[in-house]
Amino acid sequence: MSGEDLAAWLRLLLTPGLGPAKQRRLLAAFGLPQQVFEASSAALAGEAGPLSPSQLGALRRPPAGLDALVAATQTWLDEGVTPRGRTRRVITLADTDYPPALLDAEDPPLLLYAQGLPLASGPLVWPPTLAVVGSRNATPQGVANARAFSHHLAAQGWTVVSGLALGIDGAAHEGAIAGAASRATCGPSSGVGATSERPPEDATEPQSAPLATVAVVGTGLDRIYPSHHEGLAQRIGQQGLLLAEFPLGTPPLRENFPRRNRIIAAMSRGTLVVEAAPQSGSLITARLAAELGREVFAIPGSIHAPQSRGCHALIRQGAKLVETAQDVLEELGWVVPQTPARTAARPRSRPQPEPLASDPVLLALGWEAVGLDALLTRTGQPAAWLQARLLALELEGQLSRLPGGLFQRLGRD
Repeated sequence: MSGEDLAAWLRLLLTPGLGPAKQRRLLAAFGLPQQVFEASSAALAGEAGPLSPSQLGALRRPPAGLDALVAATQTWLDEGVTPRGRTRRVITLADTDYPPALLDAEDPPLLLYAQGLPLASGPLVWPPTLAVVGSRNATPQGVANARAFSHHLAAQGWTVVSGLALGIDGAAHEGAIAGAASRATCGPSSGVGATSERPPEDATEPQSAPLATVAVVGTGLDRIYPSHHEGLAQRIGQQGLLLAEFPLGTPPLRENFPRRNRIIAAMSRGTLVVEAAPQSGSLITARLAAELGREVFAIPGSIHAPQSRGCHALIRQGAKLVETAQDVLEELGWVVPQTPARTAARPRSRPQPEPLASDPVLLALGWEAVGLDALLTRTGQPAAWLQARLLALELEGQLSRLPGGLFQRLGRD
């Protein structure tokens, strides 16, 4: 993209008084942004529907801050040219690299900032994608489930899309990175349904590696939020992509995250909710996915856990209950021939009962979050013995302490 084209797109994006729908209508009528700005007032009013005098006036003068944003964006792009290749791009609605599934959204972004694995001059190849989302305040079991499901999905050639938030999002990205690494080591698995997602045979210079994961963020790409995930963002940039529709310099504003969620839902074939409270933003993503005709999946949990209530509500509303990542893939028509090794490696949301089923504390815990008083009653053991045993099981990774003095058994693959 030339500097002139970049300036025209950013100018249209920043023009005050024009919402996304009006911007897209102008592009549909005139083609590219530069042609919009060159059109007469009569043509603008006639071709793009009614425009107010203030809107026409705004189209006639560059918005405040445009020059600074163009310069900052060009610098950002130039700094993305590394020995590995170009790692930053601005993808517009008119580009063939624009994610095709995102065009199904009611209001697809005018442009996307992309940063990640070397982006060659040829076309981007968008593999099959699945959104994995959930609570920021995830339980240890929820984090383990997100990692396991995402690992399996990435190992089968899928790209995991999430929002880089704490909790489930971060675990999903981490699991996908690990799964893609295992796929690179062991080789891809063939699956029915993969054919339609492969790049055309005449495609030239695609990106150098498959996308393990895509992080859609609610800030400018020059800011990482939360800052705790700066290291994770760097790893995503090496094996996947970070995407944002917001200009450089945009801080983490509360109203931007629901807009971020619509991108996650639209660019994915389906959305898997791992854990979610009743008012979680993950439920917004699931609702948007359902409205687009995408599949919605939910992992069930304890009836006493607040982080499970959102998933249970989704299941009551028609979301598909899943217990393994393979359940998701089969529902999407991605059938992988099962071998004994693969079957043994299937991530499960619940562990099998052996070899510790006879442990009295684990039996007393079951699969609920349980307090110390309840465990004393269930086991009938002295408090000192029980506390020592709980500590030993925690150190072995068999259970976790939760806020409020609760204990929860952890699934083991």
